Amino acid sequence: MKNQEEIPGACLVVGAGDDTGSAIAHAFAREGYTACVSRRPRHAHKLESLVTAIQHSGGRARAFPSDARDEDSVVRLVSGIEESVGPIEVAVFNIGANVRFPVTETTSRVYRKVWEMGAFSGFLMGREVAKYMLGRKRGTILFTGASASMRGSSGFSAFSGAKFALRALAQSMARELGPSNIHVAHVVIDGAIDSNFIRENLPDVDDARAQDAILSPEEIASNYVWLHKQSRSAWTHEMDLRPWKENW
Repeated sequence: MKNQEEIPGACLVVGAGDDTGSAIAHAFAREGYTACVSRRPRHAHKLESLVTAIQHSGGRARAFPSDARDEDSVVRLVSGIEESVGPIEVAVFNIGANVRFPVTETTSRVYRKVWEMGAFSGFLMGREVAKYMLGRKRGTILFTGASASMRGSSGFSAFSGAKFALRALAQSMARELGPSNIHVAHVVIDGAIDSNFIRENLPDVDDARAQDAILSPEEIASNYVWLHKQSRSAWTHEMDLRPWKENW
C-alpha cells in the first residue's frame, strides 16, 4: 500500500465516452492516477459503469457528470476534483462534436452548438486546470483533435471550424504554459476509430481490425500516457495518429 504522498493525483477526462475516452481513463488509472471521468449529466449512468469497470480492474475512479459547455459547471468540476480527490496532474479534453451538413443546411444553432462542444468547452477546461497547474508548476493538458483540425472537408464546416479553433487554443496554451513546466499537446486523430459508431456503420470493420487498418482506442490511450511521461527536454506539442493504411 502506497503512502498518501506517494499516490499520484487525478487524471481528468472530459468526454469520457464509451470508446476512446474510456480507454484513456483506464490507461491513466493503470498508471496509478484516480480517473475522474466526466460527460453530460444525462449519461451519468454510463459514467458509473466506467467507474465500476476501472475499480474492478484494480484502479481508482470517480464520476463527475458535468456540462462542459457551461462555465459555472466546469469551474465546479475542476475545483471539486482538486478539493475532494487531489491535484489534477493530467487533463484530457476528448469531446468530438462530429456532425455533417451541407453548409446551406447548417443552422446557426447547429454551428454554435458544435463550436461550444468542440472548442469553447476545451477552452473552459484548459483555463480552469491551468489555474491550479500554474500554482504547482507542473501538469499535462491534452486535447483530442481530428483530421478536421488540419483541413476542412465538404460538409464539415461546423466541425472543422470547432476543431481548427481547438488546435489554435492548444498552440497558444503550449507557448504560454510551457515555460511554467506545463506540457500542452494536441493529438490529431486521422482515421476511423474502432468505436460503437464505426462498428455499426462500417461493414468490413472486422477485416480492418485484423489488418490494423483502424485506430484502436487502447493504442490511442497508450500514446496519451506516453505524452504525459515525456521528458521536458523533448516535448511533443502535436502528434498525428493514423492507421498505417490510411490515405493522407
